[in-house]
Amino acid sequence: MAADRSYIAENDRERRRLEALVGKLDDTTLSRAMPAGWTVAGVLAHLAFWDQRIVTFIDLLKRGVKIPAEDPIEIEWINEAAKPTQLALPPRRAATLAVDTARAIDRAVATLSDELLARNAAAGSPINLLRAEHRREHLDEIEQLLGGRGHPPR
Repeated sequence: MAADRSYIAENDRERRRLEALVGKLDDTTLSRAMPAGWTVAGVLAHLAFWDQRIVTFIDLLKRGVKIPAEDPIEIEWINEAAKPTQLALPPRRAATLAVDTARAIDRAVATLSDELLARNAAAGSPINLLRAEHRREHLDEIEQLLGGRGHPPR
């Protein structure tokens, strides 16, 4: 029985949405403030960080190393610890990093072998293959801030 790869289309859809949004935004808009001390660019860097985490986890899976389970308490301190670095990136670099990392992780999860997918499932699915959920959450927030569809409010 072939592994379920339905996540690929959804990841592709949200990545294309990210690419389109980043392509529309100038550095001033990328620098706009968002809730909790974030900026648009900082949120995009945050997306890149969590996608890169999955790249790292895939490498661990391939080497047979146990992947740490996700803990909501740890997520909060990790986000807070990473925030200053993510906010320090130049806005355009943060935006391109988000797109480049999304492309890389989408390619990585789309091409995982059935064996690795089975190993991930057997381990309780510590590698979240559906990257689209996290992107959607933050893209919705950014678009809401900017008045929808990724355009700055007039």
